[in-house]
Amino acid sequence: MTTLQFSTTMRGNMMNQLQTVAGTTAVLNIYSGALPTNCASASAGTILASISLPSAFMASASGGSAQMTGTWSDASADAAGTAVHFRIFTNATAATCVTQGDCGTTAAALILDSVDFTAGQSFSITTFTLTAGNP
Repeated sequence: MTTLQFSTTMRGNMMNQLQTVAGTTAVLNIYSGALPTNCASASAGTILASISLPSAFMASASGGSAQMTGTWSDASADAAGTAVHFRIFTNATAATCVTQGDCGTTAAALILDSVDFTAGQSFSITTFTLTAGNP
């Protein structure tokens, strides 16, 4: 079996591509329901919240990881439910999914202040860090 490994610089460059591919009009949607198989799969579950991200929403990668920048919050959630997964799209039409992952209050790709949403409530995303793996 052949295993590829990347330098820290290469892993950082891969993480920086998220900002490049998503562009300056990226949108984060938070969903109830099961995480789709991959980004090419149709979205699943109810959209609990939709956030227009800052134009520069990720800091430059360091050590193969990139962290969120700016404030990621919403003054009014769209629906009630339990947040299970998220997707980042290139724009509000949600036509092109760039990345997706799980949500939680700890040990998840996207850390929320609470996974329990009520329509109209405000909420904040406290942590979002992406790390390029190296087998």
